[in-house]
Parts: sequence; structure tokens; C-alpha cells
Amino acid sequence: MNKDQVKGRVEEAKGKVKEVTGKMINDEEMEVKGKVQKNVGKGQAGYGDAKEKVKDEIKKGH
Repeated sequence: MNKDQVKGRVEEAKGKVKEVTGKMINDEEMEVKGKVQKNVGKGQAGYGDAKEKVKDEIKKGH
């Protein structure tokens, strides 16, 4: 697992917490910020996943 995967998943989790908290306390701005943070985290994790896949394919000799 590379740093982009880890950072992305952490941001995704933090965003989810913020989103749910915003829903619970009826704070629409916090909820939206949480959704954005969650999606940015997903993107970063996806980028990290892609990097790992490329690295694995290179190691296999493809």
C-alpha cells in the first residue's frame, strides 16, 4: 500500500464522519464539505490503487 492509498482512505473516512455529523446536527454546509472531502479522498485512493497496479504489472514483466 502506498502513501496515496493511505492518505486517500483517511480523507475518505474523515469526510464520511463530517458528512454524517452534518446530517445529524442539521448543518448543510458541514455535510457538503464532508461529501467533497470524501470524494477527494476516493480520488486520491484510486490514484494510489492505479499506481500500485502499474507497479505490480511492471514487476510481472508485462
